Amino acid sequence: MELAYYSDYAVRLVNSEEPERGTDDLTDVDAVRALFGASTQAAARSTDADVPRLRAVRTRLRGVFEAADEGDEVRAVDLLNALLLEFPVSPQISGHEHLDETGRPDWHMHLADHAATATAGYAATACMGLAFQLTELGVDRLGICEAAPCRNAYVDTSTNRSRRYCSDRCATRANVAAYRARKRLENERSALSGRTQDAAHDSTPATDL
Repeated sequence: MELAYYSDYAVRLVNSEEPERGTDDLTDVDAVRALFGASTQAAARSTDADVPRLRAVRTRLRGVFEAADEGDEVRAVDLLNALLLEFPVSPQISGHEHLDETGRPDWHMHLADHAATATAGYAATACMGLAFQLTELGVDRLGICEAAPCRNAYVDTSTNRSRRYCSDRCATRANVAAYRARKRLENERSALSGRTQDAAHDSTPATDL
């Protein structure tokens, strides 16, 4: 499994809360297990104590995305480095159970979970994946959705660095809102122009023939 994949752990955790809407999906141990995937070993050892622990990590990860979105690269890196120090990873080479097209093992880096708690394992994985994306793609690839009131996080992996929204749904909603705003402005300008012309006509003195 490529290390870049693990950045999705960070995105999913951050987006389990939508502060502007006042919603939070991370409310119980079942929600914690859903983050891991219900059938994983980490999910099986999750407890109620992981709810506040993961919420604390979530707040700090959101800070990384927000700093990056605001263009403060140094702060984003410092925040992520602090998390990496607190939640170290255990990298291992894996792949003996998967064969490539030639029949040889498909060796790849895997982040083994030997952490003391489910939260520590999840945080280590999420932070390492995010660090990999940040160093490979650039800090400016970490963003916050521009479609108000959404404030979801995303990692921009597009070739032209053009992503501004967390999803197609938000992109569509923002485009529709922008279109309606333009139409309102056009209508207001048209109405103002009509009133100006009427006023100019009314103020023109009559001439005797």
